Amino acid sequence: MIKLTILDGHAVNPGDLPWDFLNQYADITVYERTPQNLVKERIGNSDAVFLNKIQITEEILSACPNLKYIGVLATGYNVIDIQAAKRHNITVTNIPAYSTDSVAQHVFSFILYFTNQAAQHSQSVMNGDWVKCPDFCYWNGSLTELTGKTLGIFGYGHIGSRVAQIGKAFGMNVICCTRTPKPDMPTAVSFEELLKCSDFLTLHAPLTEQTTNIINKKSLSLMKSTAYLINTARGGFVVEKELADCLNAGGIAGYAADVLLHEPMDKDSPFLNARNCLITPHIAWAPYETRKRLQGIAEQNLKAWLDGKPVNVVS
Repeated sequence: MIKLTILDGHAVNPGDLPWDFLNQYADITVYERTPQNLVKERIGNSDAVFLNKIQITEEILSACPNLKYIGVLATGYNVIDIQAAKRHNITVTNIPAYSTDSVAQHVFSFILYFTNQAAQHSQSVMNGDWVKCPDFCYWNGSLTELTGKTLGIFGYGHIGSRVAQIGKAFGMNVICCTRTPKPDMPTAVSFEELLKCSDFLTLHAPLTEQTTNIINKKSLSLMKSTAYLINTARGGFVVEKELADCLNAGGIAGYAADVLLHEPMDKDSPFLNARNCLITPHIAWAPYETRKRLQGIAEQNLKAWLDGKPVNVVS
């Protein structure tokens, strides 16, 4: 039986989804978190590892000659030096398309936060404002219907297409900008037109050299002052200081993100005091059902590799 080490298991399983299902395949050791300086020591003579955000470098692989399999417990695998893994004949797999529904749901939780303002009004009620109100109802700020509003989608993969379906169900006008057009895609537009026309713009493209820092002072200047920007993809899309300055100047109406350039958040992040800025701590992928699905795919990946027929291979 192989030796399998899970280096940072807490994110996927904070206690509600045990790792016992892996006992049939391997002798497992689970660490909730692993500091980078302990990675080599904890991998040791393991044949396989599961990890989420642990950096795996040439130095680490050279120090762990028994290692033959890395299972990334996420879709993104930029934490792995893929070329080094190839040189060491190590199979690397990821978990594709497991969080499509939960991330799309999170996008609309952000959108509805801005349009319905349920949290703000509930807090107002709990503060006693309704008790003091002379009328049967009141509202703080304008409330907005989604029907007829334009939803712009940057990137049209699994998540982008699911967001489009939900947007259409709300009666929104859906447009998108993508490098890989599809036959069933909503109206395709240029990136500049996407910026200019969207009432709600949500980011779902891969982070590449071309998309890094694509949301900056120049691109933000093309957006409507009434528009909202949503980012559940990658923090690297955004020049954070320029976006915070735009928010504070009223250049756009609001920003909501589940991802930042640095995670955990920096104590001096420009978003901490930015106007109409909503940040959640990278939880769009974290519903119980989503994490259980992730574990199921991780098991399938491991079993396929053990059977000599690896799937979801990225190296």
